[in-house]
Amino acid sequence: MKNRVKEFRFQQAMKQHELAEKVGVTRQTMSLIEKGKYNPSLKLCLAICYALDKTLDEVFWIGENEDE
Repeated sequence: MKNRVKEFRFQQAMKQHELAEKVGVTRQTMSLIEKGKYNPSLKLCLAICYALDKTLDEVFWIGENEDE
């Protein structure tokens, strides 16, 4: 699943392990999420969005014509 987690994390100068800690997952899980190799639950998606101060649409929305 494509997402913009890494992009928004960089914008906030946040390290991967810091975001992972804020949302209650391991750094390895956060890495997989950023690479699109792990589909987080809705609850985890929301936690990531709150931590990044972004909306669900901004971080995880995939348009009709975009590949997964």
